[in-house]
Amino acid sequence: MRPTAVPLLLATVLSAAVLSACGSESGSDPDTVKVSYKQSTDNSIRVMDTYLAGIKEQFEKANPGKKVELVPIKAPDSEYYTKLQQMLRSPKTAPDLVYEDTFLINSDITSGYLKPLDPYLDTWEDWNQFVDTAKSAAKAQDGKTYGVPDGTDTRGLWFDKGIFKKAGLPADWQPKTWDDVLTAARTIKQKVPGVIPMNVYTGKPAGEAATMQGFEMLLYGTATGATESPLYDTESEKWITGSEGFRDSLEFVETIFKEKLGPDVSDALDPNFATRVRGELLPEGKLGINLDGSWLPQDWLEGSGHEWPEWSEKLGLAYMPTQDGQAPGKVSMSGGWTWAIPSKAANPDLAFDFIKTMQTKENAQKWYIANSGISVRTDVAEDPAYVQAQPGIEFFTELVANTHYRPAYPAYPRVSTAIQEAMEGVTTGDSSVEEAASRYDEELKTATDNQIIQK
Repeated sequence: MRPTAVPLLLATVLSAAVLSACGSESGSDPDTVKVSYKQSTDNSIRVMDTYLAGIKEQFEKANPGKKVELVPIKAPDSEYYTKLQQMLRSPKTAPDLVYEDTFLINSDITSGYLKPLDPYLDTWEDWNQFVDTAKSAAKAQDGKTYGVPDGTDTRGLWFDKGIFKKAGLPADWQPKTWDDVLTAARTIKQKVPGVIPMNVYTGKPAGEAATMQGFEMLLYGTATGATESPLYDTESEKWITGSEGFRDSLEFVETIFKEKLGPDVSDALDPNFATRVRGELLPEGKLGINLDGSWLPQDWLEGSGHEWPEWSEKLGLAYMPTQDGQAPGKVSMSGGWTWAIPSKAANPDLAFDFIKTMQTKENAQKWYIANSGISVRTDVAEDPAYVQAQPGIEFFTELVANTHYRPAYPAYPRVSTAIQEAMEGVTTGDSSVEEAASRYDEELKTATDNQIIQK
């Protein structure tokens, strides 16, 4: 088959799958709210399914005569986004409520697929409980809000206490600079052979994990101010090229792989490597330091299929330091998902009523705990039951004060791909740092329609 035929075939298959999932008259019943969400491709992980089933029962009981139809989309992230956009294009297939990643929500807003929620939010008292940074993740350039966040995530350094003990590193390890992180990785390589000293996700196969867990955790740590973005200049509304911080971040990635402080390049560029990290390398004590997210424990909970009840005893947590220890000293990136109402939804009012049921304090807290999520509500974050629910929650929740959200404007997905390509170049050694950074600057011009500023 010619390569040019693949996108057409894929679109046809996805369209058929979407129509099959939603039916040809989606939303035609005024008493039924159709809720579409991402279902895990791992059959052992049904956290979202279980939670929504409970909310459905609660909603129907509180609203006699109203029904909830759950429409799961079982697909990897990239296919989920494609299927979702297929659904949103037509009133026949658009559900009433959709689960939108903050990574792509602005693309759907720009395409006219989503409905602004401000009229609902203005009269909803619970909206005042949401922290401003989380609210901004679902706000478009037009100033309107298109989604209600259901939690967030933060990122830090997970480390194996047993490996650290063998390497002579402290059990309460907290690096103050990038050099401290690299020194620990080099020490592990020297003193604990047979394990991977450090993992930083990289390259196009890792997708947004490479961009967020890897590169942006470095790049935002090069900034000199707590709120400064080294990726997007908010004042000029342009993307930044030629930055020293971008090159320094690439150099960190290059060092990990040039000095063999990370996994084999072939493993690092395996699209399933993140699954191996959570399900094999960390539980089996084969990885020293892992730059990763707050959600990892959901894979280790009882009933997950990858139970690891000892994880909190075996692993330590440290925040990712800024490059040279400059204020505020630590850095984190946050993403998360939102609940949004399609512009072509048949029952938007009923959909927002369902959001309000999901987002009571009690239900939101239940979801954060079940999903190893981080609260975006102040009332939940202050609740001792939430703080004590799971090891690590307090650590990751405290990072919200120093976190950053991606400039998730319509151009961001293409910018992210350009970052992954630059990372991959220095990971494989096919490009020098200077070559990869220069190529990124050129790609940025195309990705953003030349909306760039040099710094």
